[in-house]
Amino acid sequence: MLEPLISKWEETPTLMKLLVLAIVACQYFAFKNLLRIKGVPGPKLYALTKWRLAYDDWRGTRTRTINDLHQEYGPVVRIGPNEISFNSLSALKTIYGAGSGFERTTYYRMFDVYGHPNLFSFTSVKAHGERKKLLNHAYSKSSILKVTAPAVEQKAWEYMKLLETSPETVSEIFHSLHYYSLDNITHFLYGDNFGATSALAGSLTDRAIMDDVLDPARRKMSWFLVHLPRYTKWLITRTGLTESMVAGLLPQKKPTAMTGLRTHALKSWEKFSASSSNMKATSKSTTIIGKLWEYHISKKQGGLLDLEIASEVADHFLAGIDTTSDTLMFLIWALSLPENLRFQQKLIDEVLAMPNSDLNARGIPTADATGKLPYLDAVIKETLRLYAPLPASEPRLLPTDTTIDGFHVPANTTVGMSPYSLHRNPEVYPNPLVFNPDRWLGDTKQVAEMKKWFWAFSSGGRMCIGLHLAMAEMTTLTAAIYREYRTKVKAGTEDASPGITSRFEVFYDESKPRMKEHECLIDFQKQVG
Repeated sequence: MLEPLISKWEETPTLMKLLVLAIVACQYFAFKNLLRIKGVPGPKLYALTKWRLAYDDWRGTRTRTINDLHQEYGPVVRIGPNEISFNSLSALKTIYGAGSGFERTTYYRMFDVYGHPNLFSFTSVKAHGERKKLLNHAYSKSSILKVTAPAVEQKAWEYMKLLETSPETVSEIFHSLHYYSLDNITHFLYGDNFGATSALAGSLTDRAIMDDVLDPARRKMSWFLVHLPRYTKWLITRTGLTESMVAGLLPQKKPTAMTGLRTHALKSWEKFSASSSNMKATSKSTTIIGKLWEYHISKKQGGLLDLEIASEVADHFLAGIDTTSDTLMFLIWALSLPENLRFQQKLIDEVLAMPNSDLNARGIPTADATGKLPYLDAVIKETLRLYAPLPASEPRLLPTDTTIDGFHVPANTTVGMSPYSLHRNPEVYPNPLVFNPDRWLGDTKQVAEMKKWFWAFSSGGRMCIGLHLAMAEMTTLTAAIYREYRTKVKAGTEDASPGITSRFEVFYDESKPRMKEHECLIDFQKQVG
C-alpha cells in the first residue's frame, strides 16, 4: 500500500523534497510552540513564532503593541511561544515581589560592561543581592540627603547660572538636562578627582559623551544584540579584511553602543586605581567607586576584581543619565503646554512659598526641603506615570512550574510587565492619557490604589537603587527653576512631542500629531515681582 507513495517520493526532485521537509518541520515546531503554553489568550501568530514580536521590536512598537493586546485580550496575554505578558496587581506581587524567586532573563546580559555582569545585568537573585548589600547605604535616602545633596544643589545652581548666561543652550532642554544629570552622576560615582564631568560649565569633551545617547542606530544595534546575538558578536569581532567586507552588515558603526560613556568610565577607574592609598581612603565615604574599593580583592579575600568594580560603576553611570534627564524634560515640557499652565501656576505658588530656611546660601532650594513639597511630588509622580523613562516590560523567569493569575506557567517561561501598561489602566487612572498632577492629591482611597499600580522604579529586590538620588536631582532643579521662571513651549511646537530612546523604541506623547526625537524647545520667562 505504501509502495506507490514511496515510489513517487523517490521520483520527486531533490529541491521539492527539501521544500516538503521544511514545511513539515515548520508545522511540527509551530504545533509544538502552540501546545507548550495552554489556555493563555492572545493572537495565534505570536504564539507560533518569536519573530512576530521581534518584528514589533524592529518597528519600535513592542510596548504599545503589547498594551493594545492587553486592551483586547485582558490582563494576561501570550506574546510569544515562550512568553506571557501580565497587567495586574496580583501578578506584580507574584513576579516582582520580594522573595518571589523569579530571576532576570539572559536578555539583561547585553548590559554587561567590560565582560563582567553588574547590579543591572545579574540574572541570579543571590548574586544581585550580594552586590546590592555593598551599596545600599550609599544610595539610602539618609545618605543622599546628608552626603550627596550639597553637590546636587551645586549642579542645580550651575544650571541656573547657565540659564542666565547662555539661555539659548538651556532652552533646548533635552541636551541641557542631560548635561545636568551627567555632571550629577559622575560626581556621585567618581568624585572631582577621578571622573566628575563639567558639561554644565561648557566642557565640549564632556558634552560629547552624550553623542552615544543621540545615535539612533543604537536602537537597531540593541535589536541585533537581543535577537541575533551570535551573529552580532561575530560581526563585531571581525578584524582586517573580513571586517571591511562585513562592515555594511553591522547596524551601528564600530566602535558601537555607548563607547564614549564606557571609555570615560574606564579611564576614571584607571585614574582611581593609580591614585594613592590616602586618596582612595578619602573617597570611601563620598563616592561609589571609593565605596566599592573597600571590597577589592586586595583588601578582602574573594573580593572584587578591577574590572568588576569598573563594570559596576560604569553601569550606574549609564543608568543615571537618561532616566533623570528624560523625566525632567517631560516634566518641564508638560507644564509648559498651553493646556497645562494651570498646573505650572500651582507649582510656582508652592515653591515661591518656601521660607528662606529652605534655601541654601546661594538661594537654591535644598534637596531635603523640596522632597517634602506635596504638589511638586504630585507633578513628578504624574510625569513618571505618563512618561516613565523605562516604560517597557521587565522580563523574568522561574526555573519551576508555577501559577500566575490562575494560569499555569511552565518552567523557564518568560513573563513580564511594563510601567507603560500598568500606568494606563483607566479603572485606576481616569483619563489615563491626560497629564493631571491633581489626581495624586484627590480622594484618599483612589490615591492609595494609584500608588499600588505606580511602578516607575520597579519593585521588590530589583527596585531602582538610584531612586533617592534621582528624586533629589529632580526636586531640587524643578523647584529652583520655577522659583525664578515661567516656561512655555517654543511658539510653533505646541503640536509636537519630544521623543526619547529606550531600548528598541522611541517614546513620546501620542496625543500630539508630531514628534521630535531628542529635541525639546522651551522659552524661559523671568518671573515678574
